[in-house]
Amino acid sequence: MEPLETKLIETAVLIGAYIAVFYINQSFVNNALKKAQLPRTRRKITIRAANLLSTIVATIFLSAIWGLKQNEIAIFVSTLITALGIAFFASWSLLSNVTASVLIFFNHPMKIGDKIRILDKEYPFEGEITDLTYFFVHVRTLEGEVVTIPNSLVLQKSVLITDKP
Repeated sequence: MEPLETKLIETAVLIGAYIAVFYINQSFVNNALKKAQLPRTRRKITIRAANLLSTIVATIFLSAIWGLKQNEIAIFVSTLITALGIAFFASWSLLSNVTASVLIFFNHPMKIGDKIRILDKEYPFEGEITDLTYFFVHVRTLEGEVVTIPNSLVLQKSVLITDKP
């Protein structure tokens, strides 16, 4: 068998394994977290993080299949980390939003489905939380509009939870 055919077969096997791990990971993590009695919204975020980790691992294996050497991978990763560092430094609020999302996940009582009121002098509003992401909290207002609030702002403003599902 020629080297190109071997790489294509290995790539196909890796993609198949990645898809299988994706679904197994999703059901395993979901079942394990159900036993721990975590809310559905927390399970959803944990599954996203586990899927991100499996994507990174699959990418590393894929680069190894196609012949990238360790020093080339190290150079690529260090370049990527440097670019991300510069981007985060240029826009440090992104980093603070990611950090705030971790704090909201573990310590804040609000969850998807809660009705909240933001107590702000300049722009008060209320609505229902529809999604919690790494950077934003999505809130559907009473008028049906979806407002995205940066996670760092949620920690800075007073938030009143008016109704739990």
